Amino acid sequence: MNNSDAVIRPHRTLWLSLAALLVCVLLGWLAYRLLLNSHLDSERHLAAQRLDAFALSIEATLARHESLPGLLALDPALAALLREPNDPRRQAAANAYLEAAQQGASVAVAFLIDARGKTLAASNWRLPRSFVGHNYAFRPYFRDALEGGFGRFYGVGVTTGEPGYFLAASVREQGRVLGVIVLKVGLESMEQALSGVGDTRLLADSDGVVFLASERMWRYRALAPLNEAVKARLAETQQYGSQPVQLLADRAIEIDGGELRRIALPGEMARERMIHARPVGSLGWQIVQFVDTGEARAVALGGGIAVAFAAAFLIGLAAHFRHRRQRREELRRVYAELEQRIAERTADLTEQVAALERTKAILRETRDAAVQAGKLATLGQMSAGISHELNQPLAALQTFADNASALLARGRTEEVAENLRMISDLVGRTGRIVRQLKTFARKEAATPQAVGVAAAIEHALLIVEPRRREIGARIAIVPPPTDLCCVAEAGRLEQILVNLLRNGLDAMAGLNEPTLDVSASIEGSQVCIAVHDHGPGLSDEARSHLFEAFYTTKPAGEGLGLGLAISLTIAESYGGTLSAHNAPDGGAIFVLRLPAAGENHAASNA
Repeated sequence: MNNSDAVIRPHRTLWLSLAALLVCVLLGWLAYRLLLNSHLDSERHLAAQRLDAFALSIEATLARHESLPGLLALDPALAALLREPNDPRRQAAANAYLEAAQQGASVAVAFLIDARGKTLAASNWRLPRSFVGHNYAFRPYFRDALEGGFGRFYGVGVTTGEPGYFLAASVREQGRVLGVIVLKVGLESMEQALSGVGDTRLLADSDGVVFLASERMWRYRALAPLNEAVKARLAETQQYGSQPVQLLADRAIEIDGGELRRIALPGEMARERMIHARPVGSLGWQIVQFVDTGEARAVALGGGIAVAFAAAFLIGLAAHFRHRRQRREELRRVYAELEQRIAERTADLTEQVAALERTKAILRETRDAAVQAGKLATLGQMSAGISHELNQPLAALQTFADNASALLARGRTEEVAENLRMISDLVGRTGRIVRQLKTFARKEAATPQAVGVAAAIEHALLIVEPRRREIGARIAIVPPPTDLCCVAEAGRLEQILVNLLRNGLDAMAGLNEPTLDVSASIEGSQVCIAVHDHGPGLSDEARSHLFEAFYTTKPAGEGLGLGLAISLTIAESYGGTLSAHNAPDGGAIFVLRLPAAGENHAASNA
């Protein structure tokens, strides 16, 4: 090698290194841009879906009470008070009616305004800050209801200072408008929903003023500067109280469908956000969502750096193979062997996973078949009582039908109508029995969800009613809360309860005045359902074998010994338990525990 080659080679190596570095940086930058665009497009799509879903929820909430003011306006007590506003008796009647309507409809307040805007009666007439006597003629919902028959408005209450959604309808008599009835609906649930989704969301009116937001400090701020006409209107209607409406961000926020803007919201530093909006409701409202792009940029930057390092690694690897050609074939052979072993091991693991899945499927099918067989066995054991329960109304139907024919022939139409009414009642009763039996016997797919405990107990009691009548028992129920729910499937939960109720009734057969106690409560994160019979209790042998398949303490022919075993299997499949013990005052207590569903669990931890 001559001196010229020795001089050229270091320069060539330097230029190649610089070129390789430039290629790595370029690939990293391209990867960063592609990943960033992909993440942002994905965020736009997800944000649009979330906004659509949330907008539908808001519209459903707003529409829930739309027809109520018009229905309440039909009550003659309101028109009577509007005709004679100084009559104390009519005012008391209207106050009582509005108070009952407010409690029944679960709204914040209901009040009646005369044609001049003065409140004559209100559901909060008992409270110190009652609306009675106040004049709300300046409110848009009052003017809209007088002119068009119906008004909608969101604003801060001038009397209570509490915000709400107002719905107003005119009260008419013979085509003449006497006054307006107004409902105020609280939207606290919507604001809680805005705060609970994790994203930054807000709800703005047609003027761009934010009135609900995931952060309370953002309320009553504007997306863009308001003109003087809007400011004057807000001051006149006192829609958001007397406080001035300031800008939400450090600059006007343009809502243009997913574009990137660098803005500073109250209490935060300026940063880049993706802004999405969707119209909602009939008042020109818009729900706006701010998506922070920091995470997307961080992920894209990480990907770009990874690609750059990967490119550098590949270039270095290529240089390594260029200088180590003698080992290339050996490395290829090693890689080939390694890939073959991985493929073989992967195939083996795939087969094992497939076999395991097949085994799980067989176990699920066997369990479901056992559960369904348990239902049918229970119905078979109760067939005599069910037949008697159906034969009674059927026989009565025959009698009433014959009577109706005879009475019709004699022209006694009033008695015929009474017979037909009783026939209709009996048909309804028979239909309810048959529907419940069909629901109980139906084979369900394994889809655990929130199930109402009160409804499940009620349906199970209907199934065991023939047996209860047969032994003359009394079932004492401690009514559970109407919103008490557990994670289960309705049919299978009813199957467990039918087994427990029937076992309790069978244990008390032959006793004087047999009584079965049923209660349900929430204990921590579980719903607890207890069935307490006042029979002879459980022997030591029975307790040790109680949940074994085919073990029964009943005489031959009255039970297969599968009910409790199947019930335990169902309970455990939901993560629950089924246990039994003797009560101190006699009898046996069976306790079913299942995971509480949603709000029940949260309430128990509060």
